[in-house]
Amino acid sequence: MNAVIAAVGIMLALSLCRVHVVVALIVGALAGGLLGGLGVEGTLQAFNQGLGGGATVALSYALLGAFAVAIAKSGLAHALADKALALVDKQQAGAGGVLKWLLIALLLVVAISSQNLVPIHIAFIPLLVPPLLYVLSKLQLDRRLIACVLTFGLITPYMFLPVGFGGIFLNEILLANVARSGVDVTGISITQAMAIPALGMLFGLLVAVLFSYRGKRVYDLEKVAQAERVDVQYNPLSLLVAGLAIAAAFVVQLWLDSMIIGALVGFVIFSVSGVVRWKEADDLFTEGMKMMAMIGFIMIAAAGFAEVMKTTGEVKALVDSSAELIGHNKAVGALLMLLVGLLVTMGIGSSFSTIPIIAAIFVPLGVQLGFSPLAIVCIVGTAGALGDAGSPASDSTLGPTSGLNADGQHNHIWDSVVPTFLHYNLPLLAFGWAAAMLL
Repeated sequence: MNAVIAAVGIMLALSLCRVHVVVALIVGALAGGLLGGLGVEGTLQAFNQGLGGGATVALSYALLGAFAVAIAKSGLAHALADKALALVDKQQAGAGGVLKWLLIALLLVVAISSQNLVPIHIAFIPLLVPPLLYVLSKLQLDRRLIACVLTFGLITPYMFLPVGFGGIFLNEILLANVARSGVDVTGISITQAMAIPALGMLFGLLVAVLFSYRGKRVYDLEKVAQAERVDVQYNPLSLLVAGLAIAAAFVVQLWLDSMIIGALVGFVIFSVSGVVRWKEADDLFTEGMKMMAMIGFIMIAAAGFAEVMKTTGEVKALVDSSAELIGHNKAVGALLMLLVGLLVTMGIGSSFSTIPIIAAIFVPLGVQLGFSPLAIVCIVGTAGALGDAGSPASDSTLGPTSGLNADGQHNHIWDSVVPTFLHYNLPLLAFGWAAAMLL
């Protein structure tokens, strides 16, 4: 059996059996390395070499967690939650329905904006979502729906709009790697290439909102209250300082292209202003880092897993074996390339890291099969994005879980990973294949 298939399959099976994702990634990497002929020593060496690749992201999320705790201390998110809760208490079920849609729309807009207008990715989730859990639970809103809404907002903008993270994914990674692999991308409209796959994401979102999770789901309000409805004191000054700190963090991040420095500047503003007392700063910083520690460790383990998969050389073997099955059949070729992309991205957990791995192999194969340059860009881009939703190691699923599981009532695998896999990967696979055949 191909080592990549075995490693990803073992990792997913263990995750579905509620084994912690870090453990599942390590066991999957060991199994893949052994099957790929690296041996125990070679597998561990490759895994250790890859760990450094996730360190920057992990440190970024740790500092963003500290920044998020400082914002929570200011009362900004709780002020929003208190206003929403007042509306729930004051109005009847009909108005509660209106509030439900307003909250869904708010989270969707913020998630989309986090990829382009204010490129902070998942950093807003532990800041905004936990204080809203009490309101969401009172409305009996299914958190699986919120996970799908957040994941849509985290993925679709970067795979369709060439601004913010989308500018990096579409221009600097996708087009650059396709061009480097031998296809002239001059004059290609990247939004045209990815428009139909993006419609697949929208289709999945509509199914989740209108059909799958439209019913009510009961959560234990006492657990929510113990976890999040703490007595946070806020006033106009603390809210103003919070606004200034957020604005400063965004400006610095855009200026220096560093989430680490941006979050650090925001935290310093809270400390200097007195919103976070100097003697409390150390404890708050530690609390914030603990909050995001799980995501950081998973991202580090995923980087090690990815390095083992690359070192085995089995990704190319997987593609080569798929090419033998394809022959000259374009329809089968497009489908198998997308399925390989799905498999690789689900294991690595990052669409950004998948493109360089698959482009060098998929682009010549696409040319051989007679696909147009636009279709090749679409296939490679969709294959990379496939699996970002639904991967246990993806920050697009880890982020929503970090906020929705603040009270321990939202399981990462069954409430974030499985719902997003079903609602996004399957439509993206179908719409991506259709786009490849039409372009």
